[in-house]
Amino acid sequence: MQFRDLNRQYETLKSEIDKGMQEVISSSAFISGRPVEALEADLAEYVGVRHCITCGNGTDALSMSLKAWDLKAGDCAFVPDFTFFASAEAVALEGAVPVFVDVNPRTFNIDPQKLEEAIQRVLAEGKLVPKAVVTVDLFGLPADYDAILPIAGKYGLKVLEDGAQGFGGELRGRRACSFGDISTTSFFPAKPLGCYGDGGAIFTDDDDTAAYLRSIRVHGKGTYKYDNVRIGRNSRLDTLQAAILLPKLHAFISYERDAVNHVAARYTEGLGKRIIPPCFDAKFVSSWAQYSIQTESEQIRNGLQQYLKLAGIPTMVYYPIPMHRQKAFSHLGIARETYEVSERLCKTVLALPMHPYLEDEEIDFVIEKVRGFFEGEKA
Repeated sequence: MQFRDLNRQYETLKSEIDKGMQEVISSSAFISGRPVEALEADLAEYVGVRHCITCGNGTDALSMSLKAWDLKAGDCAFVPDFTFFASAEAVALEGAVPVFVDVNPRTFNIDPQKLEEAIQRVLAEGKLVPKAVVTVDLFGLPADYDAILPIAGKYGLKVLEDGAQGFGGELRGRRACSFGDISTTSFFPAKPLGCYGDGGAIFTDDDDTAAYLRSIRVHGKGTYKYDNVRIGRNSRLDTLQAAILLPKLHAFISYERDAVNHVAARYTEGLGKRIIPPCFDAKFVSSWAQYSIQTESEQIRNGLQQYLKLAGIPTMVYYPIPMHRQKAFSHLGIARETYEVSERLCKTVLALPMHPYLEDEEIDFVIEKVRGFFEGEKA
C-alpha cells in the first residue's frame, strides 16, 4: 500500500500525460511554452480569480507574494504555529518576523480569536509593524475566512493564503486560493494537484500585482527578457511540468476530489472512538491533502504507527515540531506555553494513507488495523 499512490494515478492518466510530454519535447519549447499559458488560464478559471502566475515552487510563490507587498525588516506577519516550515520561512526570507499563532484543535488551521489576540499584543508592544496574515489551508481544508478576513480588515492587514495543501477545498462554495489578497499553491508531487518535480502558482485579482509577479519571476523583466526594470529571480514553471499538470487538473476536477472525500467519509465512519477524526463545519469542503487523526497521547500515537507499519500500512506525522520550536527561529525567544494546541498536536497526530485511487478494500483494511490496535491494547 502506498501513502499517496502516484504510480496508480500515472497508470490511469498515462496516455494523456505521455502525449503532452511528447508534444513539448517535439516542440522544444521547454520554457514558457503554450502548456504553461493553458494551465494558467485553466487554474484561474477553476479557482475563480482574474490571474494565475505559475512559478518554480510553492515557497517561491509565498516569498514573491510577500515581496509584492514590500515586506521588510521591522515588519511582521502572523503565521499558524502548526504548519510546514515554508509558511514562516518566506516571511523571514524577506527580513520580517513571523509571529506565530496557535491553531484550532479540530481543523488544525489558525485560530481566529488567537490571531486577534496576537495582533493586539504586537501593537501594544510597539516593536514590529503588522503587515500581513499568512493563512494556511492545512491538510486540504480552507482556513476560517469568515472570521479571519474581518479581523485582517479591522487592522489593515493583507492576507496571503497559503493554499499549498488546500487546492480544491471550498468554503461556502468559494474555492481555496481565492480568499487572499494574494493566494498561492504548490505542485509538489504529493499535493492534491502535483507535478513530477517542483512547481507553484500565485493567484490574485489585482492587475498591478499580477504584472509585478510576472516580471519578478523572470529576473525583473520589463517589455522583454533583456529589459530588466527591477531585481527579480528565476522562478518559472517548466513547460513539461505544465503538460503533466493539465491532464491531472482535469482528473482532479472530474473525479479525484470526490474520490478523496469518499475515502475520508469511510475512514471517519469506521475508525472507532479511540481516535479523534478531522472535524469541520458543513460550510467547508476539503480536498484532503492528508487525513490526520489524533490519539490520546504521544505513546499511543507512536505505538499505533509502529503497529500499522508492521501491517504494511504507511503513515506520516505532519508535523512533529511546531514552528515556535524550530531551531531556525530560536532567536525569537518564544514562550512554549503560548502554543498549547500546537504542542499537543505535534505529539498526537498521525496521517493515514490518502489518495483518490484507494480501493474500498484497502480503506477497510486500514480501518480494521486501526481498530485492531486499540482492541488489542484494551485486551
